Amino acid sequence: MTPISVISFPSPHDWPLWVAQELGFFDRNQIAVSLTQTADSKFQLAGLIDGKFDVAMTGIDNVVAYMEGQGEAPTQASPDIFAFMGASNKAFLRLVTVPEVTRVADLKGKQVSVDALTTGYAFVLRKLLEEGGLAPSDVEFVSVGGLRQRYQALMEKKQAGTLLISPMHVAAQKSGFNILANAEDVLGPYQASVGAARRDWARHNRAALVGYIRAYMDAIAWLRNPANEARAIAMLGKNMPGMTEPMAAQAYEVLLNPENGLDPRAPIDIEGIATVLALRSEYAEPRKSLSEAGKYYDLQYHTDAISLGSNGFGN
Repeated sequence: MTPISVISFPSPHDWPLWVAQELGFFDRNQIAVSLTQTADSKFQLAGLIDGKFDVAMTGIDNVVAYMEGQGEAPTQASPDIFAFMGASNKAFLRLVTVPEVTRVADLKGKQVSVDALTTGYAFVLRKLLEEGGLAPSDVEFVSVGGLRQRYQALMEKKQAGTLLISPMHVAAQKSGFNILANAEDVLGPYQASVGAARRDWARHNRAALVGYIRAYMDAIAWLRNPANEARAIAMLGKNMPGMTEPMAAQAYEVLLNPENGLDPRAPIDIEGIATVLALRSEYAEPRKSLSEAGKYYDLQYHTDAISLGSNGFGN
């Protein structure tokens, strides 16, 4: 067994990782995966770059930011990270606001929360606000942390709005909060989360990384098999304390939708990366014109995983 330390944000998007752990998909690929949950992208990316973790399930915007010297957290090592597979090719991002805010214009003069101020999905939020007629100076951006922290802060009305990923926006909506915008409608193709690693670690652990990708793809295939729905929903509830069965069922409907849910091929959307680069070119500091998507991903390991085919565990 080759050990792989993975760091991710605690959310239903970790579902394939929990499946692969519980059903032994990682074990059968000769890897032992330990999963650490992060409170924010700063801890996550610094840990990945400095070698404390081998793999990060993170937004590709974070990969680009740290490779371009635009990351928020200081690192001891020089960043040399890349995306090796897609995790979510749909942004699944919604602008969600407190019940009192029914239009984007109503956010003027109020606080909105992000993970980090200059990475992750912060620039997606800025674009949604701009499309709604607000300048960045019209609101106060507050760094709160990952999905769970932003969701809780919004429920407590500490901020007036934030970006939530599916299916958490559904839970907020059922509590009377408002969904004002869908990122996909505004941005078009957007590569959201990916699997990322250091290039030197990947070179020295090729078989393990290929096995990780295969196990991840098999886990999504297992999740999308209707025969496994009840067990999958129970597994999500076990790993997300506080998530009710109806919420877990809603998560299954959204994230495992055959048309636009999690894809068992784990592809990277090159056009979606172009959108990420366009947003960073517009908003990030120091200003850079970014257009070479190929700098930030390498699909050789993914290609190997595809060529080997399924382990057959996803049925």
